[in-house]
Amino acid sequence: MMAIKLGITGGIGSGKSLVCRLLEVMGVPVYISDAETKQLMVADFSIREGLVALLGENVYADGVLNKPLLASYLFGDPGHARQVNGIVHPRVKEDFRRWVQCHDVFPVVAIESAILIEAGFAGEVDVVVMVYAPEEIRIERAVRRDSSSRELIEKRVRSQMSDEEKRRQADFVIVNDGEAPLIPQVLELIDSLSKKSGCLSRRQAPPQR
Repeated sequence: MMAIKLGITGGIGSGKSLVCRLLEVMGVPVYISDAETKQLMVADFSIREGLVALLGENVYADGVLNKPLLASYLFGDPGHARQVNGIVHPRVKEDFRRWVQCHDVFPVVAIESAILIEAGFAGEVDVVVMVYAPEEIRIERAVRRDSSSRELIEKRVRSQMSDEEKRRQADFVIVNDGEAPLIPQVLELIDSLSKKSGCLSRRQAPPQR
């Protein structure tokens, strides 16, 4: 029987990482897409070749990704992010599929991604789980965590898919507002998966807009 695949998503400061740590404590392996993507952008030949073709040899210096150069390109134009994502995301999907196969002894596995839906990864999982917190709480958390300015965090929040849209596309919502206990909600999620495991099928990827 194939493992049930969870997609854990949510806006900046929502607490995705905390929920994923709880899942790991409960025996659910989690693929952290942000960390894995950073590794692939250095180690994967296809990604390196694509980025060099797009940005030139200077995008890698002594084998190390030139992050300032990449960031300046990404933020220079909305279309630039689509170009980079078109190079990176297909390879991340392939890597996630291999990772799932390597963890086939587990009944449930998960992937954490802030842009799970936007990047088209909803089609790779069976259940989309949104971690929700009110926007003001998320901003305050992110400012403290990143030692960043409120203005910069608000800009990042605005660049992400809205909570309302994520809620519409999510199968399960975990509230992390500092008041609702997290552990019972994660246990409820696991319990619901065990009850539905016989009838879950892979979600279809949403149509591209």
